[in-house]
Amino acid sequence: MKYLIVTLFLMTVPLLGVTAKKNEMREQDKLMVIWSSGDRDVALKVCFMYTNAAKKVKWFDEVNLIVWGPSAKLLCEDEELQEKLKMMQDNGVVVEACVNCAEMYGVADQLRDMGIDVKGMGKPLTERLKADWKQLNF
Repeated sequence: MKYLIVTLFLMTVPLLGVTAKKNEMREQDKLMVIWSSGDRDVALKVCFMYTNAAKKVKWFDEVNLIVWGPSAKLLCEDEELQEKLKMMQDNGVVVEACVNCAEMYGVADQLRDMGIDVKGMGKPLTERLKADWKQLNF
């Protein structure tokens, strides 16, 4: 009986280590995609496709798309992009936009109407960078 307990203990210890390591990795399983390009093809064929898949297929637990700069104007002018964005939101992608950029392009209210959180992004971006979020830029 004593050997059985020792054997079970020795078998369990490595598993606990693996579990702790896996949980540690999962805490940082966050992706932010900064979409600043005004290029429609970049949006449709790269940015939106990967961002949506990253959340839908669960490559990352948390996926945030940040609409920054010329992408804000493009999004408000393109219905197909708006439909794709809605699909991403429905799949759990959190969409945010830089308020300063949105106001410069005169599209802040349109973005809000799409369910986008329009706000100052400097501080949230800095906090995420310091927290080791994974980052992609398009």
